[in-house]
Amino acid sequence: MKKILSVLSLVALMGLAATPVTYAEETVTETVTIEQTAAPEAAPAAEAAPAEAAAAEAPATLDVGNTAFMIIATVLVILMTIPGLALFYGGLVRQKNMLSVLMQVFVVFSLISVLWAAYGYSLAFSEGNMIIGGLSKAFLSGITTESLSGTIPEYVFLTFQMIFAALTPALIVGGFAERMKFSAVLLFTALWVTFAYIPIAHMVWGGGYLAELGAKDFAGGTVVHINAGVAALIGAIMLGKRIGYGKEAMPPHNLVMTMVGAALLWVGWFGFNVGSELAADATAGMVLVNTQLATAAAVLGWIFAEWLFRGKPSMLGAASGAVAGLVAITPACGFIGPMGSIILGFTASLVSLWGVTKLKAALGYDDSLDVFGVHGLAGIWGAVGTGILMSPGLGGVGYAEGVSMGDQVTVQIIAVVVTLIWTGIVSVILYKIVDAVIGLRVSEEYEREGLDTTEHGERAYTM
Repeated sequence: MKKILSVLSLVALMGLAATPVTYAEETVTETVTIEQTAAPEAAPAAEAAPAEAAAAEAPATLDVGNTAFMIIATVLVILMTIPGLALFYGGLVRQKNMLSVLMQVFVVFSLISVLWAAYGYSLAFSEGNMIIGGLSKAFLSGITTESLSGTIPEYVFLTFQMIFAALTPALIVGGFAERMKFSAVLLFTALWVTFAYIPIAHMVWGGGYLAELGAKDFAGGTVVHINAGVAALIGAIMLGKRIGYGKEAMPPHNLVMTMVGAALLWVGWFGFNVGSELAADATAGMVLVNTQLATAAAVLGWIFAEWLFRGKPSMLGAASGAVAGLVAITPACGFIGPMGSIILGFTASLVSLWGVTKLKAALGYDDSLDVFGVHGLAGIWGAVGTGILMSPGLGGVGYAEGVSMGDQVTVQIIAVVVTLIWTGIVSVILYKIVDAVIGLRVSEEYEREGLDTTEHGERAYTM
C-alpha cells in the first residue's frame, strides 16, 4: 500500500511541477469559430437577433454525411481494439500466455458493450450531478430510430461511446498480464467501468465537474488513457511481480504480431480521434493531420533516443513510440496545430521511454506491458501539453475569452490530478474487493505452466 501511495504521489507531483509560472501573464486570445468568421462585422444587431433566435428554435435534423462518417469511425475504433490491441498485447507476452491475453481483451470488450447498454450510457451521458449522470436512459429507455444526438442518430452516438468504454478496460489488461485469474479480470472490469470510467467520462464529456471547469479533452486523454494507465499500475503493484521477473528473460514472443497490432492501432485511432468531432467538417480534417504527424514524430523520437543511448533502434521501440504519440495527441488533436502536434508527439515518446525504463526500474513495479509508462505518462503529458499548445502563437485554436495559457494549463493539471486520485482510490478498493471474493492471482503452478492451458485449455500454437 505504501508503494501505491508513493507512486500516486510522485505522478501527481510530476503533473503539478509541469505548471509554467511564466504563462500567468499570457495575452488572452479568443477562439475563432466558423460562426464568428462567417458573420459580417457590419451586420446590424437588430438583423442578427432574429436569425439567432430562428437558429435556436430550429429542430435538430439528421445529417446523412455525418451519420455515415460516424458509423465508419465507430468501426475503426472496433478495429483498433479487436484485433489491433489484442495482437499488440499478444505479441508482447510469452508464448504460453498468448491466448489468455487475446481472450481477456476479446471478452472484456464484449462484457462492457452489454453493460454500457444496460446502464453505462445513461450514467455517463444523461442529466445528473457534477460526478455522475442518472438512469433516465437505462436499458436505452426512450431512445428510438427518431432520436438524434446533434445531427446523428443517438444510436450511433451511444455505440461510438460504447466502444470507447469497452476499449479502456481492455488497455488495463497489459498491466497484470500473465498472472491474473480470468474470472477476476471480468469482475474487476465490470466494477471498474462502473465506478471509475463512467464517473470520469461524465465529469469530462457528460457536462460534469471537469467540463464545467473548462478542461479540454478532445478524444480521451483523461477519460481513457490516464484512467487506464493508473488502474494498470495499481493492479501491477497489488498483484506483485511475475514469477522470475528480473531473474529470467521475458522477451516478447512475436514482434511481428506486435508490429501488426501497432499498425492496426494507428489506423483505427483515426476513428478514435477524428470521430470525436462527431461531424465530417474542417475540424475533423485538422484532427486527421494532427494525429498522423504526432504519431510519426513519436516513432522517430523513440527510435532516435534508443539509437543514441542503446546503440540500436528497435522495432519494439518504433511500435511503442507510435502508441505514445497516439496517446499524447488524443486530448489535444482538436485544439492544437500541425506543428504543435509534431512537438507533442516527439516529446511524448521521450517521456514514455523514460517511464518504461528509468521510472519503472526506480520504483520496482512489474507493469507487464508498460501500460502506465506509455498510456499513463503520455496521457498526462498530452493533457498538460494541450493547454500549452492551444496558444495561437504556437499554431493552436486559442483560448476561451478571458482565459490565459496559464489558466488553461492549470485547469488541465486539475483534470489530470482529479483523474489520478479518483481512479487510484477506486482501483485500490476494487482490487481488494475482487481479491476477497474470488482471489486475484492464479496459483504459482498455473503461472509457471501458462494461462493458455490452465485457464482456457488451449494453446496458441501447435507444432
